[in-house]
Amino acid sequence: MSFPVICLAGPTAAGKSATTLAIARRWPVEIIAMDSATIYRGMDIGTAKPSREERALAPHHLLDIRDPSESYSAADFHADATRLIHDIRARGRLPLLSGGTMLYYKALREGLSALPPADPALRAQIDEEARLVGWPALHRQLAAYDPQTAQRLAPNDSQRLQRAIEIYRASGRSMSAWLSDAPARRDDSLSFATISLEPSDRLALHARIAARYRSMIENGLVEEVRALYERGDLHTGLPAIRCVGYRQLWDHLEGRIGLEEAVERATAATRQLAKRQLTWLRSLPEREVVDCLSASAAEQVLRKVAAHWPGDHG
Repeated sequence: MSFPVICLAGPTAAGKSATTLAIARRWPVEIIAMDSATIYRGMDIGTAKPSREERALAPHHLLDIRDPSESYSAADFHADATRLIHDIRARGRLPLLSGGTMLYYKALREGLSALPPADPALRAQIDEEARLVGWPALHRQLAAYDPQTAQRLAPNDSQRLQRAIEIYRASGRSMSAWLSDAPARRDDSLSFATISLEPSDRLALHARIAARYRSMIENGLVEEVRALYERGDLHTGLPAIRCVGYRQLWDHLEGRIGLEEAVERATAATRQLAKRQLTWLRSLPEREVVDCLSASAAEQVLRKVAAHWPGDHG
């Protein structure tokens, strides 16, 4: 099919899941989750993973594909999503990307440069340093030898800071140098249309974020994190446990903070995540914006989808 791949993007709590299902009711789609947290098994409540009923409406891909002890990179997503897009089209269906992990979308749209492979031992060393001095201190170190990368990363963006520091220590070259030297690899046969759910009132989105996290707590999120904690083989150096909303409850279970403080910290971290997501989306001038706070948001999205996918196909 020559239609573009539609990506329904937006910050956390913007209503992407409900809108995705509205699209699935009208077109024969298969949904590719663009989310760095829903890939993990046993992490359902805190990631707002689609229910069984929702998954029955349309096939969902890239959910529950990793154990929380494992990692999953933008390169992994690039390879998996590219393969899935072609497979879905070969079945005569329409691939729909949906999620808020903008690094994954950037990798898929723009391609990937060749970078040194991950080094688990070096990552563990960097994590231990961060535990002792804090990620902001490591961010200042990064700024000394890779100011370009440090400028685009937040001081507490642990996962990306870890990777940038790892690359420099493993190779002696900064991440920005690697990226400028190596041409990106992308699939030029693919085109993308970005529909972005964004709030007209950021404070209203903050209220949604707070209410959603409280609902997750009421629905058993503490127990979900406790089950992970009690496995004994997981720790805060892993990307899964560093997920927003999980790391803060992990600190609570370790006795460092009370539950109410964990909830407050998780809510604040989620607000910061939403801010970063919106900043990245606003760097895409061609995106089609829909106010996620509008009562007619889903209908507006459907009209925009119809402009790219003529007819109902069903």
